[in-house]
This record gives sequence, structure tokens and C-alpha cells, in this order.
Amino acid sequence: MRIAIAADHNGFALKARLISWLTAHGHTVDDRGSHTDDTVDYPPLCVDVCRRVADGAADRGIVLGGSGLGETIACNKIRGIRAGLCHDLWSTRISRGNNDSNVLVLAAKVLAPEAAEEIVGAWLSTPFNGGVHARRLEQISALER
Repeated sequence: MRIAIAADHNGFALKARLISWLTAHGHTVDDRGSHTDDTVDYPPLCVDVCRRVADGAADRGIVLGGSGLGETIACNKIRGIRAGLCHDLWSTRISRGNNDSNVLVLAAKVLAPEAAEEIVGAWLSTPFNGGVHARRLEQISALER
């Protein structure tokens, strides 16, 4: 799978670890920044990853921040993006299975690296359930229009 990934200064170290994990699991990773741990604003990073997902240059995106809250808001401003902030496996499976999220947001100040890897693995392997959830996603898409 082609995955675009970005992190602000809070998520920089965890991003590096996840890139190694993703690559080791056979994914193609497009590191969109930040490339240092210097303080940086997250909205441009979110837009970059989300536009790559929305235009098909990436199959999915991962964005890391301190809490992940601002990143989730920024990502969901981009048409066609369904970004989910996931702190555990339950929310991860709901994010993918019910909401067909195409961008995963992780809170680097909350998650242990091992938990982040487990969440990423579950997010990548959980299929969309369709059915009643597809109808709801269409209603969300209508909001964007």
C-alpha cells in the first residue's frame, strides 16, 4: 500500500519509527515531513498528506501530532478525507470498519511507540464494512458538496 505520512515536531520521532515499521511490512512510504524536530505548524503538513490521498497519489495517509486533535480538524477540511484520531484498537477498528477512514491521526504525546505500531497495523488491515455505513458515508459526502 502507498502511504503518505507527516508529523509535526511532536510526532517527528514516532514518525521515523513508523516509517521503518511500515517499510518492513511491505508498504511504500512517502515521507512528507517534517524532517527535523524543529517547531513547525501542522496544517500545511495535514493538507499535503490529505491532498495526496484525495488525488490518488497515496492509498492512505498517516498524520502525527502531539494530541492529534488539531490535525484531525485540519485533515477533515479537505474534500474526500475521512480522518480518524485513534488512541486504541477499538477506535481504530471503528474508524476503518464503520467510517472507511483514509487518514489515520495519531497522538504522539499519548501513545507508546508499540501501541502506535499496533494501531497502524489494525488500521491497515481492517476492511470497510459497507452496508448501512456506506449510506452514512454518502450523507457525509453530501455535507462536503
